[in-house]
Amino acid sequence: MKKLIALLAFTGFLFVSCSDDDTPATTPGPVTPEPENFTAGSADFSKFIAVGNSLTAGFSDGALFIDGQNASLPNMMANSFAEVGGGAFTAPLMADNLGGLTLNGSPLTGNRLILTFASGSPAPVAVQGSGTTEVGNILAGPFNNLGVPGAKSFHLAANGYGNIQGLAVGAANPYYVRFASEPNASVIQDAIAQNASFFSLWIGNNDILGYATSGGAGVDQNGNLDPTTYGGSDITDPDVFASVYNGLLEGLTSGGAQGVVANLPDVTAIPFFTTVPFAPLDPTNPAFGPQIPTLNASFASLNGVFEFLGVPERAIVFSESAASALVIKDESLPDLSAQITQVLLANGADAGTAAVTGFLYGQARQSTADDLVVLPSQSVIATLNETAFATLQGLGLPPETAGQLAVNGVTYPLEDQWILTPTEQAAVKAATDRFNTTIEALAGQYDLAFVDANAFLEVVKTNGVPQADGSVVTSTYGTGGGFSLDGVHPAPRGYALLANEFLKAIEAKYGANLPDVNPLAYTGLYIQ
Repeated sequence: MKKLIALLAFTGFLFVSCSDDDTPATTPGPVTPEPENFTAGSADFSKFIAVGNSLTAGFSDGALFIDGQNASLPNMMANSFAEVGGGAFTAPLMADNLGGLTLNGSPLTGNRLILTFASGSPAPVAVQGSGTTEVGNILAGPFNNLGVPGAKSFHLAANGYGNIQGLAVGAANPYYVRFASEPNASVIQDAIAQNASFFSLWIGNNDILGYATSGGAGVDQNGNLDPTTYGGSDITDPDVFASVYNGLLEGLTSGGAQGVVANLPDVTAIPFFTTVPFAPLDPTNPAFGPQIPTLNASFASLNGVFEFLGVPERAIVFSESAASALVIKDESLPDLSAQITQVLLANGADAGTAAVTGFLYGQARQSTADDLVVLPSQSVIATLNETAFATLQGLGLPPETAGQLAVNGVTYPLEDQWILTPTEQAAVKAATDRFNTTIEALAGQYDLAFVDANAFLEVVKTNGVPQADGSVVTSTYGTGGGFSLDGVHPAPRGYALLANEFLKAIEAKYGANLPDVNPLAYTGLYIQ
């Protein structure tokens, strides 16, 4: 791969001769750089297709839009391949740079995110305007970029995944509807039909990610071999994944195509799970700090119950001098609702108070550094939970008391959807490890280039990646340059770094020498 270098301008020194013949000195002319010997090696890039999900499509800032598609990872790769015989690379472009999909004129997805400084500090908001990409406007293909945002591994092999009639029952994907060759086609069928010479396959992220981003609200389907019964936030059974992945590679290589595959990153490497701290409650906040003595006094009796029940680690205490952890609901804990109620009754509490306390805190604890708080939680922490407010009033509490007990993460345990607990993280890691073992083994079996995206994104998170201009690309939300505002998908510069990792793997496997991608040619964040 061609290395990125800075050409340094310099002033040549004029060396004047000291001999008596006053022969004028000469200044050497410019040095012509040696041409880079780019080569495809043993690879054939004449017809390149890319198969995958949102990471292949160019999804960024929570949406798919034209600029993101043009800065997609496979598009960058195709530009490099073009120097060594690669052909045209087309994508099913959206209609605008807003990113919102419509179905029969009604909004189906939201617009992309941008940074706003309206409140004095940066915050992500959706771009204003009405998206003009109508799902029913079917595009004429075929297309080289077959990335389908939201697709899981088994979706790529599902017939009818592009049938507009299936959208109402969740059997189809609106992005694929736009460019499926025909309603009953599958993504892998459309890929195989193109008889490509080279392919990329990066799939499996969504088989895990939906569970993780929902705070473990789905089901770990380990042991369930029927993906038609899975929910959108479930973890795919690793044996199902292995079978499907093998089938995808079998089809993609059936015509002799070469290719590159990549494994899946650990969720803890992306800012969606690393931005909001487990202890975000600031005692200097005038809306929270003055309430701490009252809160601690209110929780004292409950903490005594926890001590009596042998679970003192569940005690809820807020600090007056340091940031405090959130009060959360941990569904992996034994539910002590009934026991809490009985102990309080035995100690003289009225029936209503005892019942409500048991109801609220049966699986409550404060968060720890081992918990991952999801990015969207920042909009609900320390706000009134309207559903809880109504429920508590339904239990007989007056509005004032119900409001005091319905503050998310303070008096009302932050719900499961906002926290990925250690137990849930373990399920995600177990699946990720097994998926990655499958991907690497099958890359070897089918003699393909392999990208360890997991290891690379860990480097981005841990150390950052230095750039030629002295900057460092990191996974820090909003400012690191590696990830977009949705906290999951790379920013354009992050995609460029990943593209170079793919090119390196291809070079190593096929003896190629390819032009690299200059990350500095791509922005760290889009600006409207």
